[in-house]
Amino acid sequence: MVIDRRFRRLWLGEWRGPIVDAMQTTDWLRRDESIATMRSIGQVVREYRLAAGVNQGTVAEAMGLTQQFLSQVEKGSRKATLEHRRDFARILGIPPEELGLAPPARGPVFTDTDPAVAASRGRWRAQRHWLNSHRSDLARMATLYYDVDCRLPRTSLISGDGWVPAAPMELDSIRLRLDERARTMEVTGAEQQTRPVRPLRLRDIPFESYSAAVRHLDPPRLFESRPSYRYLGGTIADGSLDFGLAAYFDKLDVSEALAHETAAACLAHPETPDLRCALPFREFVGDPFDAARRAIIPAITTLTIRLRRFPEPPSFLLHWRDPERVATAAGVYDVIPAGEFQPSGVALWDRHNDFSLWRNIVREYSEELLGHPEHDGTRSTPIDYANWPLFQSMGAARTRGTMSVHLLGFGLDALTLAATLLTVVVVDNDVFDDIFGSAVRFNDEGEIVGIGDGRGTDGVPFTREAVTRMLDTEPIAAPGAACLALAWQHRHSLIG
Repeated sequence: MVIDRRFRRLWLGEWRGPIVDAMQTTDWLRRDESIATMRSIGQVVREYRLAAGVNQGTVAEAMGLTQQFLSQVEKGSRKATLEHRRDFARILGIPPEELGLAPPARGPVFTDTDPAVAASRGRWRAQRHWLNSHRSDLARMATLYYDVDCRLPRTSLISGDGWVPAAPMELDSIRLRLDERARTMEVTGAEQQTRPVRPLRLRDIPFESYSAAVRHLDPPRLFESRPSYRYLGGTIADGSLDFGLAAYFDKLDVSEALAHETAAACLAHPETPDLRCALPFREFVGDPFDAARRAIIPAITTLTIRLRRFPEPPSFLLHWRDPERVATAAGVYDVIPAGEFQPSGVALWDRHNDFSLWRNIVREYSEELLGHPEHDGTRSTPIDYANWPLFQSMGAARTRGTMSVHLLGFGLDALTLAATLLTVVVVDNDVFDDIFGSAVRFNDEGEIVGIGDGRGTDGVPFTREAVTRMLDTEPIAAPGAACLALAWQHRHSLIG
């Protein structure tokens, strides 16, 4: 793969061009906020009031309103003015974005007449909404919980010994082995330590799992448990990884419970610098790299670097993960594509047919960039990769050297301990146009984000300035940040 030597000026911070100039404006990342429908202000107020454990009379008195008026606001029969919203934020501690600036919430308005159940659910949802609004900051804080030696610089990812190679490795150089024997888990997310983050299903009876609470109280559009590949051992440095089988909710029940516990602790102890005493479930999990103790089910996150035509710099694709549509890593940016490492269906033959990092990556390109329907497990025949046009086109580009695919590493999000295999695809501009010329802007998980007035597929400049801005100031998912940081670190070998 050849790149004009003039692009080397990018890494010296000397480049200027139309895309880079757009970064000087205040709207360098552009998302379409109009696609979301704002949830009821009354619902937000009621959730936070219940979470705070105060009655309507107390709030109404503090605002100089009647209890009847507040009751009507919560029911949706009266509108809250701008001044009312400001008072709600001040008195109940509601983040301003929850009162008109954030994506909508999911799930039904609480109708349970049992006050204890309603309060428990209201508190849980308020905490989860706050979690989705502060994931990036919480993840950075969670890294402090773990030894500095395992932290990946400039990110909130942690990694085990041999998980991040000294240099990017060709994807096909990694050997994968699959063992389908049944295996137990010591940590499932149903332990007593998760009781505070599992709200009441009935009086004195909590939801049996975190995923059950999400399904009933805050369901995103995509929410199903599918067979997934479970990491068992091996390292990237040694060139081989071992996997077994598990289910997606095995991952979610632990990872989202950990994140929720951290968010709840921060809300309850905003001035406490050390939250270790407030995180019993994280203490119970123990060694985050112990693959025998819990199901470590990795996703595959791919940074797509497009080699633009001179005078434009190379660019990378960026995705906004809509909290309305996804259950994990919601409300943050991420690189694209990204998806779980799992078979495309539930049939036995899919387990082996889909047991490939590259095949999973191509499926995610099909779904997230081209907008094709997800392989949702409803087929009765395996995917015929050899005769799939997209798979053929991308494979041919790799053979010609106009597309390269590397494995950058393997890590865990410090907040959730969710695992991700970090990869990068570098593709020539003409090849990108040929294969992804009809790329969509919106997909089932969010929006491909553009710069200024540019298209999402034009990408964000892969320059020191843009990468630094994404890593230091933007809410970006830990895997995406790690892909960016590692790709920038190895930019000369990947592109030069």
